[in-house]
Amino acid sequence: MKIVRIKAGDDIAYGVADSEGVLVYRGSPFVAWEPTETVVPWPNVSLLSPVIPTKVMCVGKNYEDHAVEFDGEVPEEPLIFMKPATSVIGQNQAVVHPGITNEVHHEAELAVVISRPARKIKAEDASQYIFGYTAANDVTARDLQRSDGQWTRAKGFDTFCPLGPAIETELDPLERLAVICKVNGEVRQAGFTSDMVFGVAEVMEYITAFTTLLPGDVILTGTPSGVGKVVPGDVMEVEVDGIGTLTNKVVAG
Repeated sequence: MKIVRIKAGDDIAYGVADSEGVLVYRGSPFVAWEPTETVVPWPNVSLLSPVIPTKVMCVGKNYEDHAVEFDGEVPEEPLIFMKPATSVIGQNQAVVHPGITNEVHHEAELAVVISRPARKIKAEDASQYIFGYTAANDVTARDLQRSDGQWTRAKGFDTFCPLGPAIETELDPLERLAVICKVNGEVRQAGFTSDMVFGVAEVMEYITAFTTLLPGDVILTGTPSGVGKVVPGDVMEVEVDGIGTLTNKVVAG
C-alpha cells in the first residue's frame, strides 16, 4: 500500500494511491483514520511530504563505498546525526541552494517511517515499530560540513530533506533494493540496501537506546557512493525500488 499526503484544492489529507488517483482518508494513519468515498484524480493532486516528523535521525557512512570515497573508515557503531523537521519538503518542491555554500551535494537514501513510540527496543522487534518506507535526499553543504567539523549546519538548511513521493507499507529492506540518484537524467549514484553496514533493525535499536522515536519520525539509512555537486537549475531524482521516484529541482537562494 502506498500512503501519500496531498493537497487537493484547499484541503490537505492523507490517502492511498493507485493508478487512477488518491482515495482520501479522514484523520492520520499514525492515530486513527478511515476511508472516505472521495477519489481525487492525479491531475488534481499535489503531493506533499508524506509525513511531518518531529525529528529526522540519520546514519552517516553506512555504505562502505561512500565512506571510502571520502577517505574515511566505516564506523564501528552507527554514526548518528539529525536533520531538523524544518528541512523536510516533498515531491516537486524546490531545494534552495544557500548563498553561503559553494558545494551542495545530493545523497540518495532509503528512509524508515516510525509507526508508534519506540524506546529501548530490540532489533528483533523493530518491525513492530515501522509504518513503512519512503525515499529521501540527504542534501548536504559539503564545504560547510568540512569547515564546521560537525554536521548540523551543513545538513540542516530549510529544504535539505526531501521525502517522498509515498510511504510504501509493504517493503523489505533486507532485499536487494536499488537506491539510485539521477541529476538531469544522468545516473550519479547506484547502490543497494543490502550493502548497508548497519541494517534498519540494528540502527533502530541503537537510536532508541538514547532517544524516543515518535509516530511519523523518520530515519535516513545512509547513502551509497557517487554523491556530488548540484547547482541551481539541476533536477535531482531519487529512486528506490518499490517506492517510486522523488523529484526536486535546485533553485538559487
